Amino acid sequence: MDRSRLPLNALRAFEAAARHLSFTRAARELCVTQGAVSHQVAQLERMVGAPLFRRLPRGLALSDEGLALLPSVGTAFDIIGARLDGLAGGGVEEVLTLGVVGTFASGWLLDRLDSFTTTHRHIDLRLLTNNNRVDLAGEGLDLAIRFGDGAWHGTHAERIMPAPLTPLCDPATAERLHSPEDLLRETLLRSYRADEWPRWLGACGLACPPLRGVIFDASVLSVTAAMEGRGVALAPAAMFTRELARGRLVRPFAQEVDLGAYWLTRLHTRSESRAMRQWRDWLMQQAAQA
Repeated sequence: MDRSRLPLNALRAFEAAARHLSFTRAARELCVTQGAVSHQVAQLERMVGAPLFRRLPRGLALSDEGLALLPSVGTAFDIIGARLDGLAGGGVEEVLTLGVVGTFASGWLLDRLDSFTTTHRHIDLRLLTNNNRVDLAGEGLDLAIRFGDGAWHGTHAERIMPAPLTPLCDPATAERLHSPEDLLRETLLRSYRADEWPRWLGACGLACPPLRGVIFDASVLSVTAAMEGRGVALAPAAMFTRELARGRLVRPFAQEVDLGAYWLTRLHTRSESRAMRQWRDWLMQQAAQA
């Protein structure tokens, strides 16, 4: 719809009436008459082509169409209110929506976030975790941090850091592992990327046995299972330094295999905002220091 045709007064009347389920209370909040609220809602209903409320003997109830419309309208007014508050406070607030693969979020990013939020108070950061399968456009993401080779169609990718994989297990299992061959007698926890164990074992001169059991869609889940003694995970050790330092997790072998890195990505069609640029600069500085 053409923005110039958006019925802002009608949307405001609808949102207030939906919150109160009363035209009278909505009118009191908006400092207008009850008839004005009713008129604005009727105008919006004509535009939608369906009733937004069911008129009941003792009040109102939202129709299916009203229930579908309310979240979007409420969110839009919340965002506008936040921007106005930011302007009134002397700063311009920008929303930055970031998708992050869960292992990177919990294993590296979380410990460093405070240094970003304290120095960039004008940025309202929205953090969404995922299992490395993201749809930048469909999920409304400005940026996404993901694992792979950096070659995603229609996407600009900037390398953050390497993430070589190595076996990780609990201390009791580690006591049985004296050479890579000993892994062939253990449960090797599977990733949805089927080539990981064959590549690591191949680097050690070993053939990968048939793998069975649960397939994990995130390293953080497979490593949690490994810490519980359910098998040996193949994961980036750099994302589990806390667990390794505390002795809950053991890295039995030095051998690594490089199957990808962590990348900061955005759509080629998405112009870079100030908030996106500031996040990128901060992130790359943190990665260089690490």
